[in-house]
Amino acid sequence: MSDDVIALASDHAGIALKTALADELKRLGHAVLDLGTDTSASVDYPDYGFRMAAALADGRAARGVLVCGTGIGISIAANRYAWVRAALCHDVTSARLCREHNDANVIAFGERLIGIEVAREALHVFLTTPFAGDRHARRVDKLGAPPQAPSVS
Repeated sequence: MSDDVIALASDHAGIALKTALADELKRLGHAVLDLGTDTSASVDYPDYGFRMAAALADGRAARGVLVCGTGIGISIAANRYAWVRAALCHDVTSARLCREHNDANVIAFGERLIGIEVAREALHVFLTTPFAGDRHARRVDKLGAPPQAPSVS
């Protein structure tokens, strides 16, 4: 798996932002794996969340970018898979913290909710911020574990 390959996927409501971010990634020297969609025809965002999960699972990409109208649906769809840690981000701070604290491997945006410049800045931060580890590693490890009911005291 190449760390410089970034997968991108969007539904019809996120295609313009996905295209702009793909151009930005190429400008930064990353290889882009475009998982679709490529038109404004209505599609189902869960299909593109699955495509992202598959690309991460089979090693075609190390990290990813998801976009839909709000970023909510497509991030929920991708997070159904234990190896995906997709974080919906609205600013640079959430992009930094999703990497530092959650070791997110996918950043999600809502095209209807974020401006292109803020999304570009957040993407840069997401790509350059390392995972802090330490106390956060224990928590991130639990994300990939089988679900268990929390103990109630």
